Amino acid sequence: WELNGSFYQPSAFLMMGIPGLEPLHPWISIPFCALYLTALLGNCVILFIIRRTPSLHEPMYYFLSMLAVTDLGLALCTLPTTLGLFWFNVRRIGFDACLTQMYFIHILSFIESSVLLAMAFDRFVAISHPLRHAAILTKSTVLKIGLAIVLRGMVSLLPIPFLLKRLTYCGRTELSHSFCFHPDIMNLACADIKVNVFYGMIVLLSTVGMDFIFIVLSYILIIRTVISLTTKEECLKALNTCVSHICAVLLFFIPMIGLSMIHRFGRNVPPLVNTLVAYTYLTIPPALNPVIYSIKSTHIREALLRALCRKWG
Repeated sequence: WELNGSFYQPSAFLMMGIPGLEPLHPWISIPFCALYLTALLGNCVILFIIRRTPSLHEPMYYFLSMLAVTDLGLALCTLPTTLGLFWFNVRRIGFDACLTQMYFIHILSFIESSVLLAMAFDRFVAISHPLRHAAILTKSTVLKIGLAIVLRGMVSLLPIPFLLKRLTYCGRTELSHSFCFHPDIMNLACADIKVNVFYGMIVLLSTVGMDFIFIVLSYILIIRTVISLTTKEECLKALNTCVSHICAVLLFFIPMIGLSMIHRFGRNVPPLVNTLVAYTYLTIPPALNPVIYSIKSTHIREALLRALCRKWG
């Protein structure tokens, strides 16, 4: 402990794996390795295919590239501490290192939320105003949207590490997960955390909360447009272009909302449930998003097959 008058701050935190299953951590690491490998390879393949295929240089796939980069970042943020704990039982993480990991995990989560909103807007414009799609979402517009998404995440979350550093910590230093999460760190303080709770809720509701509301509104407008189409085939074709995005939205928002609720209101929730929801939130979307888009997107699937044929042909 570092002592400065009445101010106490731990030099490190202790990360937790899966409660009650500590002896099985080496075996549990196998599915985690599979998920991380799928996330890293899958998203790299998506980026490679989009970069090398000129026909995919359009707004939908630019946003998919942003999603892939974000998923890569999320996987790389949690991979060292998670596998380090499961393989070598490395539980200790320095205080500043923990705050840094937390900051990037939350930034990338907020960026992913915003990218999913941008993809919903792209689908709305493509279905409701197909003739104006290229004029509305030009390359420069997509680039500006991407920069705005990154800046919003960085600026809105910048005070969080400083709000945590001002707190006095005492007693427990065990985190609930194998990574650092703002509510988890905040709840270890023995000081007044009302400012942290209030600011965290405001930021969450004004970013991820608003993103989710606008995604729902986008799909309400999309459904209204689809209903007005003349034939059933046109309706199904229009909706089919949204299936991958809807799956990505559900994969991201359901566990994120669940984890946020557990940390803030679920005092009596079993630790195992908390842990499973947290791992689902940070490992499943990065691994499954590239799989879903590779299966559902005919253009990506065909480009991938052409690339494999050129390599092995």
